[in-house]
Amino acid sequence: MRVNRLPGQGQPGDGATLGAACRDLTPPLISVAGLLTGDRDAARAVADQIGRAARDVGFFRICDHGIEPARVERTYAVARRFFALPDTVKRRYYIGHQPNHRGYVPFSEKGDYPDEKDRSYEAFDLGLDLPADDPDFLAGIRLLGPNVWPELAGFRDAVAAYYDAVSQLGRRICAALEIHLGLPEGAMTSRMRKPISQLRLLHYVRDAGTTDHQSVNMGAHTDYECLTLLHTRNAGLQVMTRDDEWIDVPVDPAVLVVNIGDMLEAWTNGMLRSTPHRVLNLSPERFSLPYFVAADYGTVIEPFPELIAPGEGPRYAPFSAGAHLERMLVRDFPYLRAAKAGGAGADPDAPPEESFRNPFETRLNGTGTEL
Repeated sequence: MRVNRLPGQGQPGDGATLGAACRDLTPPLISVAGLLTGDRDAARAVADQIGRAARDVGFFRICDHGIEPARVERTYAVARRFFALPDTVKRRYYIGHQPNHRGYVPFSEKGDYPDEKDRSYEAFDLGLDLPADDPDFLAGIRLLGPNVWPELAGFRDAVAAYYDAVSQLGRRICAALEIHLGLPEGAMTSRMRKPISQLRLLHYVRDAGTTDHQSVNMGAHTDYECLTLLHTRNAGLQVMTRDDEWIDVPVDPAVLVVNIGDMLEAWTNGMLRSTPHRVLNLSPERFSLPYFVAADYGTVIEPFPELIAPGEGPRYAPFSAGAHLERMLVRDFPYLRAAKAGGAGADPDAPPEESFRNPFETRLNGTGTEL
C-alpha cells in the first residue's frame, strides 16, 4: 500500500472544510468546544461534524476538548519517570502477576502481529479504579477491579486525574454520536456505567540496530472497544483510510486523535468502521497515551435496530463486550496465552489459536469484515 504524506495542520472548520479534508486525506480536525457548553444546537453541530468524519474517514482529530495541557504534561512526566526506572523495579508491577490485567507490560510481552519487524515498546495499563471489595472483581472478572499504583511520587495523582478527564470526554463523544445517528439518548452511554475502558501509557524505543525507520513497531490492528482517544508527542502513527491507504497522522500537543473501534462498528451495523492503524519506527523514542472507550463488561453488542435499513437484517451477530476484549487480549499478551493453554508449562510464544483472530481486522487481508 502506498503511503501518503499529509499537508500541514490545517484549522477546524465546518462541513465544507471537513469535506475538503476528507478528499485530500488529511485527518479532519474538529473543535469540540460545543460539546462542553450545554447548548443543544452547538452540540448538534459538533455531533454532525464528528459523525461525518467517522463515516467518511473512520478517524479524526479534536481540539478545544477541555483537557488542560498541564494535566497532559504531568501524565507524560510521571510516565517518563516510571519507564526510566530499572527493569527490576518496573517488574514489581508486572501485569502477569496481577489478577485483573493491570500494571507494567515489559518489552518481552509481545502480541501476534505478522508485520511487526522491529517491535520494541513497553506499557503501563490501567482501568476504572474500583475498590478491592468490588463484587465483579471478587467474582473473578479480569477486566475490573483496583489499579496497580507504582510507588513513585506523583504517579497516581497525575494518571488518575488524566484518566478521569479523558473518560468524561470519551462519554461526551459517544453521546454526540448518539445525536448524530438518531439514537435514543443513552443508547450507548447508559451501557457505560462500569466500563472496561483502559488507559495505556506507552513507551516506544527504536532498537539501535534498526536501520529501516519505516519498519513497523506496533503492527496493524483495530482497537477492540468503541472509540480510542489518543494523545501522542511523536510522529509514527499511521491510519488506514477507507480506500486502504496508509496515511500519517500529524502531531499536535493540543489535539487528540480519535478512531472508531470494533464495538462501535458492530453497534452501528457497519455504518462506522473500526479503523486499522499501526506505528512506525520514525522516532528513536515515542510516548503516547491511548484511552479506549468501552462498554460495560456484560453488555451485549449487537446492531441498534434504528440503524438497520428497511428490508435488511443485522450484519453482525451479538457478542459480549467483555468476552470480545478478553479474547483479543489473549492474542496480544503471552502471559494470558500461557494461562489459557494450561499454565506455567505452556509456551507463551506459541501462536494463538484461530479462535483468537479478530474478525474486524480481516479487511487487512482484503477478505471483508462481517462477523
